[in-house]
Amino acid sequence: MPDAKKNSPRRGGGAPADTTASSHTLLEGRLGYQLDAALLVRALTHRSYAYENGGLPTNERLEFLGDSVLGLVVTDTLFRTHPDLPEGQLAKLRAAVVNSRALAEVGRGLDLGAFIRLGRGEEGTGGRDKASILADTLEAVIGAVYLDQGLDAAGELVHRLFDPLIEKSAGLGAGLDWKTSLQELTATEGLGVPEYLVTETGPDHEKTFTAAARVGGVSYGTGTGRSKKEAEQQAAEAAWRAIRAAADERAKAEAEAGPAQAEAGAGQPDPAGLDTAGPEAEASASS
Repeated sequence: MPDAKKNSPRRGGGAPADTTASSHTLLEGRLGYQLDAALLVRALTHRSYAYENGGLPTNERLEFLGDSVLGLVVTDTLFRTHPDLPEGQLAKLRAAVVNSRALAEVGRGLDLGAFIRLGRGEEGTGGRDKASILADTLEAVIGAVYLDQGLDAAGELVHRLFDPLIEKSAGLGAGLDWKTSLQELTATEGLGVPEYLVTETGPDHEKTFTAAARVGGVSYGTGTGRSKKEAEQQAAEAAWRAIRAAADERAKAEAEAGPAQAEAGAGQPDPAGLDTAGPEAEASASS
């Protein structure tokens, strides 16, 4: 296992030697680690670029390594933070965090697509924002951090990028996706089955989808994404949070109203008691 190295500042000063070095410095700043230049270039090299440039090494081996590092760190975190969950539920939680859609969203947060070396074909079809390419490249970058900085550094990076997703996944229902969780919630609340109205805009290679989650004819949330599935999941999450919040407020109001009603009732005479006491009192007085 490689040893972790301190994240020391670059030596020298002045402007970067070229635009590639400048962009890599920007990415390293977002990652929080200075990496070996050749290793970082490899992590950012998609196979389409490699094939168009004489068969250069691709990022696929680093992707393979990074996938394992990511899986290990997330699995360890889930194991330690959910000591009572069975294996099957832990596996579902991990799948909710380590999947192409979730990784792509993390990659977009880093603006990772701007740094990927793509071939002309992928470039022309919106490859910089494709979920599969972003997810694979992020795993390759994690693999590069592991090789260059060690497991502790790679683990710290994974925690920084994925802990919010891990926390969010813990709030999902048994299905561990927002559409399933919304359906479970609406069934519990007696609201009916959710439906999704989806619209799309943009050219074929760069479409944007917008979804509205409706239950019983009422729209509870909207979402956007690069795919219909992604937009529906975001809309389902927004609707789930809105309905859950309303249900929690209603339960809180009912809980607060219960003791107040009981106290108000205790100060009032019992009509039933008066009805029964009358004859008994009269009988007692006549005896």
